[in-house]
Amino acid sequence: HRCHVAGAVSARSRRGAVVVAGDYPTPDLDTPNNRNYQEAKALSAKLAASAASVTTPQRVVVIGGGLAGLSCAKYLADAGHHPVVLERGAVLGGKVAAWQDKDGDWIETGLHIFFGAYPNMMNLFKELGIEDRLQWKEHAMTFAMQENPGEFTKFNFPPALPAPFNMAYAILTNDKMLTWVEKLRTGAPLVPMLVGGQDYIDAQDELDVQTWMKKNFMPERVREELFIAMGKALDFIDSDKLSMTVILTAMNRFINETHGSKTAFLDGNQPDRLCAPMAAHAIERGGEVRTGAGLKKILVDNVSGEVVGLELVGGEVVTGDHYVSAMPVDALKLLLPKKWAPMPFFKQLNELEGIPVINVHLWFDRKLLPYDGLVFSRSPLLSVYADMSECCKEYASDEKSMLELVFAPCSELAGSDVNWIGKSDEEIVHATLTELERLFPTEISADGSSKAKLLKHAVVKTPRSVYAAIPGRNKYRPSQATPLANFTLAGDFTYQKFLGSMEGAVLSGKLAAEVVSDKAAGRSCKPVKEVVAQYLQEV
Repeated sequence: HRCHVAGAVSARSRRGAVVVAGDYPTPDLDTPNNRNYQEAKALSAKLAASAASVTTPQRVVVIGGGLAGLSCAKYLADAGHHPVVLERGAVLGGKVAAWQDKDGDWIETGLHIFFGAYPNMMNLFKELGIEDRLQWKEHAMTFAMQENPGEFTKFNFPPALPAPFNMAYAILTNDKMLTWVEKLRTGAPLVPMLVGGQDYIDAQDELDVQTWMKKNFMPERVREELFIAMGKALDFIDSDKLSMTVILTAMNRFINETHGSKTAFLDGNQPDRLCAPMAAHAIERGGEVRTGAGLKKILVDNVSGEVVGLELVGGEVVTGDHYVSAMPVDALKLLLPKKWAPMPFFKQLNELEGIPVINVHLWFDRKLLPYDGLVFSRSPLLSVYADMSECCKEYASDEKSMLELVFAPCSELAGSDVNWIGKSDEEIVHATLTELERLFPTEISADGSSKAKLLKHAVVKTPRSVYAAIPGRNKYRPSQATPLANFTLAGDFTYQKFLGSMEGAVLSGKLAAEVVSDKAAGRSCKPVKEVVAQYLQEV
């Protein structure tokens, strides 16, 4: 994701080989009118308060050491229980995992951006005492200008204006992408969202972006200029395949929350800078976190169907009082016990699958025109990108740029004509460079004959990432509570309003911890979500 903004001055100060990020102040999210943040804060407080009444801590086995599993473990520990996290990989993180190559450079599963509209994630950072690890950037949304190669345009959100006026200002003062008529025709269809709130947003899940736009007489250029880029950034899917609920969810947060669209980068790799503190928090309170502990089989009682243990790949059986699956939906479906397969609650999972995505890292021999933030490429092949040598302290360099780019869509399900997951790394890198040459002809040439030279590359393919938010999926997303007394679900695919995102993963783990905590305390927990009629009729 490239960071070049014409005429921009780097936000970094340079002193020899040391690069100091010129970050922006941490926004004040803990305000009475930030309802989502207050809800997240209240749930954290509820779980922490539960610990006082726990006399016998529950041993809760959590399958999966990604953000959902680690979040669940963190909040279970806060609630006075002992989580045991089982992660099959060598490192924690799941979809945010990262590792070092032979040169010591970090390879990341994806380009991960933190929004001010992530209330549970922001509470988590505060509770762990690691807020200073977030590098907040200028409050602007930056788009590459395809029709003017090498140029960018920004939607600037003025710090002195609260929501929704700051977003109105950002849209109305940008004259590079939409005309005044198009802006007015864009705003009018969003009024029902502002009035109807989450109920209206959820009701639009049956419609793809294009169909919703036509129904509401929104100009096609809005999709071309804004919604295609947003859709690919949010869920790696082209707008004609994407549920309108995804776009409206983001728009609702950005319009109603003053700092909702403000972005931050983590100051280093995710396993060390985020996952490790989450794991340490659980361990310090009596929990365990294990890597290299792959699950082979969920063992269940033949009569009740409840879990009696987990058989690991090496043959070890791990037991507990309660079990939480924080696996991606595709992994859960593969390991689902035969006893559960006919149950409508689990059968509906067949309607959900992960979307593929590719993360590309490109190391160049020189600095490219600097921009310290996220850029929407508005490219057919590329989603968003960033020059990590500018945006992240651990990856900072005065001499060379490292671009991290999200390559999407990359499958037919997501709207691509090419199965890029099946292509070689060299083919993907060549396609990326060709697209970058088109966008930035003064700096990059695909054949490397001139301009910036590519020193090395890394391509990370994730065949099954966040669940595919194609139209009509929300009704199949399961609750964290299941029909089984000692088995609970976590994962961004489970039902929560932040969809397939880091925030959605953290919230799902927190909600799963709440279910376990409530059951252990003898409190009534949130009910099992109703299964759609088509699966009830198949019983």
